Amino acid sequence: MKKNVIGNLSSLKATQIKQIENLYNFRTPSQFLITEEQLRELTAISHEIRRQIGLLIDRNGKTAHVIVGDPQGIVIPVTPDHMALPGKLKGLRCIHTHLKNEPLTFDDLTDLALLRLDYMAAVSIADNGTPDKIYSGHVLVNEIGDPYKILKPFFINNLNIDCLNQISSIENKLSKKSTLYKAKKGKEKALLINVTTDSPKLSSTSLDELKELCKTCKISVIDTIIQRRKKIDSKFVVGKGKLAELTIKAIQKYATMLIFDRELSPSQIRSITNFVEIKVIDRTQLILDIFAKQAKSREGKLQVDLAQMQYLLPRLATKNTAMSRLTGGIGGRGPGETKLEINRRRVRDKITKLKKEINKIRAQRSQQRAQRKKKSLPVIAIVGYTNAGKSTLLNSLTNSNILAANRLFATLDPSSRRLRFPKDTEAIITDTVGFIQNLPKELMEAFHATLEELEYANVILHVVDISNPRYKQQMNSVEEILKKLKVNTTPVINIFNKQDRINLNNFDETWLLNQGLLITATQRKTLTPLVSKLESVIKKCLH
Repeated sequence: MKKNVIGNLSSLKATQIKQIENLYNFRTPSQFLITEEQLRELTAISHEIRRQIGLLIDRNGKTAHVIVGDPQGIVIPVTPDHMALPGKLKGLRCIHTHLKNEPLTFDDLTDLALLRLDYMAAVSIADNGTPDKIYSGHVLVNEIGDPYKILKPFFINNLNIDCLNQISSIENKLSKKSTLYKAKKGKEKALLINVTTDSPKLSSTSLDELKELCKTCKISVIDTIIQRRKKIDSKFVVGKGKLAELTIKAIQKYATMLIFDRELSPSQIRSITNFVEIKVIDRTQLILDIFAKQAKSREGKLQVDLAQMQYLLPRLATKNTAMSRLTGGIGGRGPGETKLEINRRRVRDKITKLKKEINKIRAQRSQQRAQRKKKSLPVIAIVGYTNAGKSTLLNSLTNSNILAANRLFATLDPSSRRLRFPKDTEAIITDTVGFIQNLPKELMEAFHATLEELEYANVILHVVDISNPRYKQQMNSVEEILKKLKVNTTPVINIFNKQDRINLNNFDETWLLNQGLLITATQRKTLTPLVSKLESVIKKCLH
């Protein structure tokens, strides 16, 4: 089977291209870096065309890729069949030519560390086109200092370096170090990256929230990085050089992923994942993952599925393998359809189906609202930032036992209960999904069936966690979302929850009292003023 040569073949003769293709035909014994015959052929062709040529050789001694570059370097391609897992190397070694007698370059060493290659070797070429000095290096188990070791130069008569045993020894060290680092088994480890054109203080606040999201998702945070730029890099967000530096840092600390504290565009995800050999996700993906784990009801699962599909559709070209689980069978469009087209069509079909199911739920909710209207039952909707205490408040007001936990998005499925006031007035009180700063638009759209309940509420209880140092910012985030939902004209009562956790002397108490009511949702005696105020507002609604 013919193998394709990767890279710059422009202006080359057909005979030269054929010679380059023939580099695929060599096999390398396990103890050798490369065979002498293949190396002589490699340098002769490179000398003739005046371009660097690189080989990626796997551990079976098979040449997996032949790459043609320019006089300054080669570009190593994406190799989805050879991925460097934590504690492991890539399974490919790179041997390429240098037209001058020069050691491994910074780009060579960056590729070695970034891609976790088994070996990186550069062969200098003598004036007659034969191999001269061979410069090489390998990955080093080192959390401080350079993540690679540069070896002493050698010549063509020393190609037997006991290659596989050397690679195995490096991997054993990597594996042991990786195992020692695993503080808690089964957890991912992430480096968090925030890139901003604004104040670093705002970035620090956003990263704190991202840490909480990671905690909810059981991801250990190994470090956080804030980079301030005049302009966000349209391709790599942080810039290519900085991304390489951060990825090497993440690998040195045995991180399994990079998490960007923003939503990455499809083109940015494609550029970044093609450049690094580590999992990359953004803030939106992290939130969607939490929602997927927390949704329990059929309605919640449908809405999360829809949000995930809408997020994935424009990103399908990025990592085609990630969507393979959706292809199932071939479908009815015939054998000429590409896998990517199948994936896109299947996702579109699923989106259509999910929207139909959610529309049925909206119709059912509409009927329920009509019945409540006939019975003249007013509706109270509880909103608030995630983990502000909405479910706890609903439990205390209605003697219910809805799940309430001290973590972000503990409950996604809305709950409605009857609330009976002391003077026999009744109302329906509904808990809604928690809000968060920069709530992904896919979730806003998917949860519209739930959030539209706010449109029909007679009064909105905005629960604020007063013990959170960012409570004012969280209040603003919720108010912005209410504006987007066009329900900011509905009467709102601000509820400052968790007053038992604060020292009121540190607050502008006058401002708090003017803005709303202070409560502790777990202490029913603190809810008396709230119940009285609600009853008063509800009576006005009924008349």
